[in-house]
Amino acid sequence: MTSPAVSTASTVPYEIHRLGVIMAPDPQAPEEVEGVLNPAVATDPQGTVWLFPRLVSEGNFSRIGRAEVLCDGGVPTGVRRDGIALEPARTWEAGGRHGGTEDPRITRIDALGLYVMTYVAFGPTGPRTALAVSEDAHSWRRLGPLQFAYDDALDLDLTLFPNKDVVFFPEIVPAPDGTPSIALLHRPMWDLSFVRPDHDVRLPGGVLEHRPSIWISYVPADEVRRDESALTRPRDHRFLAGPEQDWESLKIGAGPAPVRVPEGWLLVYHGVSGTIEGSVFTPQADVHYAVGAMLLDPADPSRVLQRTAAPLMTPETDGEREGVVANVVFPTAVERIEGRDFVFYGMADSRIGVAELVRRES
Repeated sequence: MTSPAVSTASTVPYEIHRLGVIMAPDPQAPEEVEGVLNPAVATDPQGTVWLFPRLVSEGNFSRIGRAEVLCDGGVPTGVRRDGIALEPARTWEAGGRHGGTEDPRITRIDALGLYVMTYVAFGPTGPRTALAVSEDAHSWRRLGPLQFAYDDALDLDLTLFPNKDVVFFPEIVPAPDGTPSIALLHRPMWDLSFVRPDHDVRLPGGVLEHRPSIWISYVPADEVRRDESALTRPRDHRFLAGPEQDWESLKIGAGPAPVRVPEGWLLVYHGVSGTIEGSVFTPQADVHYAVGAMLLDPADPSRVLQRTAAPLMTPETDGEREGVVANVVFPTAVERIEGRDFVFYGMADSRIGVAELVRRES
C-alpha cells in the first residue's frame, strides 16, 4: 500500500534570495498576451544559458518559447527572445477549449548525452506529461506522452490519470531493487472530471493519500541506452511525499530537477493552500503557492531525509501577488551560472522571476 511517509519536517540548510523579474510579457507579441511563466532553463554545449518560458496567447493557448539569458556580472538580469522551441503540433497537445505545450522542465543527463524536456501536453483528455529530447538544447524531437507501466500489486494504472510536475534526475540512481536507473518525479491527480464531469475522485486500490502528491518512478538505464523512447515508459512507482504543513495543505509538486548537494538530493518544490472550488482544471481564485525544499537519500532517492517545516519563499512582491492567478511563486528551474545556483520561477502566472539558491551558514 502507498501510504504517506512519516513526517520528516526539519531544517533544510538552504535559502532562496530574490533578485528580481527576468522576463515580462511583451505587449506587442500576440503569443504572450496572457503571460510568460514557469520556464525551463538549459546551458548549451557552447556555454550559453537559454530560458524556455511558457508563452500564453489569447484563450489560454500555450507554446514553449526560447530566449537567451542575459547576465550582468554572472547574475541573470534579462532575456533576448529567440522564437519558439515547441508549439502544439500533435493531437494530444491541443483540443477542446484549452490547449498547448506548457510548463517545461529540462534536465541534462550526461550519462545519456541528452537534454530531456518534460512538458504538459494539454489536449482533448486534459493534462498529460510528454517528453522531448535534444543533444544541443536547440533542436528538439518528441518522444510522446508518458506511458506508466501498470502495477497490479497496487491496482494502479497511472496512465489513466492526469499527471504534471514531472522532472528527471540528472544522474543515474538506484531503483528500489538496486538496478541503475533513470528516475523521475511526478504528480498524479485522481480527478477525472476533465473527461467525466460527473466523476467523483476515487483512489486506486493501493493509494491512501487523495491530495496530489509527489511520486517517483524509474526506467532501467540500460534500456534507455538501447532505445531512448524507453524514457516514456517508467515503472516501479512509489509514493514519495504528500502535503504535511498548513502552507501546503491542498497539494504539493516537484519544482526543478533535483540538485546534487553534500547532504543528498535537494528538491525544491511547491506547496499549495487555500480552497479549490469545483474541478481542479478550472481557474481558482483562492489558492496560495509557496516554495519548500526536501532532501532525498542519494542511496535511495525514494526516501525523504529532511523537509522544510516552513516555506523558503511565499508571494510577497506585487508581481507575485497580482497577475493571472494571484499569490503564486512557482519554481521550475535551477541553473548554475559562474559557480552560483539560480532559481527561475513563475510569478502569479504572469511573469518570470529569478532568485539565488544558497546554503545557509551554520
